[in-house]
Amino acid sequence: MSRITVFVYAPDPISQAGVAAQLRARPEIDVVDEQPDRAQVAVVSVDRIDDDAMRVARAVQRNGRPRLVLVVGSVEEQDLLNAVELGVSGLIRRSQASPEQLVETIQAAARGEASLPPDLLDRLLKQMKHVHDHVLAPANLHASGLTSREIEVLGLIAEGNDTKEIADELRYSERTIKNIVQDITRRFGLRNRSHAVAYALRHGLI
Repeated sequence: MSRITVFVYAPDPISQAGVAAQLRARPEIDVVDEQPDRAQVAVVSVDRIDDDAMRVARAVQRNGRPRLVLVVGSVEEQDLLNAVELGVSGLIRRSQASPEQLVETIQAAARGEASLPPDLLDRLLKQMKHVHDHVLAPANLHASGLTSREIEVLGLIAEGNDTKEIADELRYSERTIKNIVQDITRRFGLRNRSHAVAYALRHGLI
């Protein structure tokens, strides 16, 4: 049986030792110490997904990009959106983190599957719908932060059209098209129009 390599982090050494001890007793798991770059999954145990926890999670992910499982004491509304921002693969409450449940969550993460308690998933979906209905839709934005017009411009660039051809197709001035592309690259920290197209393709927008 192939074992899943796991790196464990908690802000205090007692919590970290406790989680690591639970996992070391499992034949499916190989706990790696102080080497997150070797791990397939990183388990981070925190009280809440606040700014400090997010900094820790990002630091752990910086080394080798392991999939992230969070064990949390409590979950507030904002915490769920923070978890989405971090790209977590699994989220489990500390009160529910039995060895069996924790290993199942780790195994799901290693397979590339997301795992959330049903009630948290329901809350997250409701939050995302609220954001879409009350923030994105009124501003004509997609979840990516791009407007329909911006996505249309990037799609035409991807098809090989130059600025003049795009302007003619959309009945805008060439200056407007250039401004749209510059705004996209500046807003998302992209290098050029090719990088902007690659970003849109990677996120399934075009």
